[in-house]
Amino acid sequence: MSSTSQKHKEFVAEPMGEKPVNALAGIGEVLGKRLEEKGFDKAYVVLGQFLVLKKDEELFRDWLKDTCGANVKQQGDCYGCLREWCDSFL
Repeated sequence: MSSTSQKHKEFVAEPMGEKPVNALAGIGEVLGKRLEEKGFDKAYVVLGQFLVLKKDEELFRDWLKDTCGANVKQQGDCYGCLREWCDSFL
């Protein structure tokens, strides 16, 4: 796996709370806006979808691509961020 970004490290270092969706690794302003428009305004709402998909990487990546147009790197960054957060906090 590639090295993680500073954004990833900061996200997984603490409880999620009310962090905005663009606090997730791989989700910037544009993707964040697209997710917000579809009701995924907070990181915990995306986490909910991640859990509904049973933390399955392929299903989550496909959902992220279909929902906001995330590319392969963005999908992987977001998946890795949520997976590591879950490993630490669930």
